[in-house]
Amino acid sequence: MFLVSTWLMCDTVRKKLHCIPYSQTSLTERFVNPKMKGKRKHTVFESLAPLEEEYFSESTKTKRLPFRPSRAKIKYANTYRLEPYHKFRDYLVRDKAQAILTKKLQQGKYDAVSSPSLCASISEEILTATKNMGFDRYKYVVSVLIVEKAGQAIHVASRWVWDVQRDSWVSAKYETETFIALALVMACYYE
Repeated sequence: MFLVSTWLMCDTVRKKLHCIPYSQTSLTERFVNPKMKGKRKHTVFESLAPLEEEYFSESTKTKRLPFRPSRAKIKYANTYRLEPYHKFRDYLVRDKAQAILTKKLQQGKYDAVSSPSLCASISEEILTATKNMGFDRYKYVVSVLIVEKAGQAIHVASRWVWDVQRDSWVSAKYETETFIALALVMACYYE
């Protein structure tokens, strides 16, 4: 029988460690830094699995191969689906957003201090209601504005990179004597 020696061939480790054939030394001696000789007995490489021997047949060679578990990434197949199963229905979202605005702001008066937290809570509620409707492959952006009525005009503008066939948006408005509330829901399709 013939024993085959294997060499350590890592360039980053090679400068600091001795490269000695496996057949001549033990595991600890193979990976000991020459500068640390006598100071440290355990190395990082001792946690590696022990080498296994494989016998192919009496006429062939015996090899020592290191045991390496496979760490393959999971690859998913493409679906080639370009449309969602449940498309975004803007009339359903508009009705739900209008109902939430009416319920939350029915008896309210404008207050500049509490308006930002009220806008955040209303937008969270509209977002969760929209997500629960089950439109697949959409990401949502919900924006709620509460503006005091003072005889002024309001212009709200948004800019998006938009796919006209699949993306959509909805607005809902609620008006009282002291303020105007506007909710915008943008639904962006993602593949």
